[in-house]
Amino acid sequence: MSADAADHGRTALVTGAGSGIGAAIVRALAGGGWRIVLCGRSRARLDAVAATLAVPTHVLPVDLTDAAAVATLPGALPAAFRPLSLLVNCAGHDVGGRRAFEDAAAEAWAGILEANLVGLVRLTHALVADMIGGGGGDIVNIGSLSALRPAPRMAAYVASKAGVHAFSDVLRADLDRHGIRVIEVMPGLTRTDFAQTRLHGDAESARQFYDRAPATLTADDVAQAVIYAIGQPRHVVIAQLVLMPSGQW
Repeated sequence: MSADAADHGRTALVTGAGSGIGAAIVRALAGGGWRIVLCGRSRARLDAVAATLAVPTHVLPVDLTDAAAVATLPGALPAAFRPLSLLVNCAGHDVGGRRAFEDAAAEAWAGILEANLVGLVRLTHALVADMIGGGGGDIVNIGSLSALRPAPRMAAYVASKAGVHAFSDVLRADLDRHGIRVIEVMPGLTRTDFAQTRLHGDAESARQFYDRAPATLTADDVAQAVIYAIGQPRHVVIAQLVLMPSGQW
């Protein structure tokens, strides 16, 4: 659907929108009539998700580890999709993770931090002026239970999500005067393609990883948590929303 056909109401930008939790959040927002900018590294995946939606969409491929590309992103937003009233930071990975710290190259760990934390900070900084100029809104950071319950063999991923946790706390205080709520959603084990990506595409090992757990969340579970949090009255801030599958104590 073209943006011209939309009412000029709520506009969201979602990163990691091509798969997993990001795609589920996009679908949930579309169900509520949001106009949506879909961001991610794969145009093909973003286009596939956008094609399923009956709301105005704009596909904007971006690699959050590319500082120059992130800096130009606000200027690439069509006028019909500005100002943003919601930013959902969902992009991230753990490629090569689930290994002891000494068993991987430092650059591999740095790459996880760059994507999960530094890229999130960069993008938020690039877009926050647009949100302030538009009168406020919501920023939702998809964190992880791992920030609260660190686990072995996840050094870089845990560090990145702990960083998102701390960043969200400070950003919430900084942006309150601008009418921007900062919401952190922290899911536990969620069955998506995340584990397969971590394992360099090994679908069978990823399936076995999830099957060993007593239970897992779904991407739609996390998406509904986001919808709940942003749906609260403006004077209510769901600062942190922790989601756990039964059995993950």
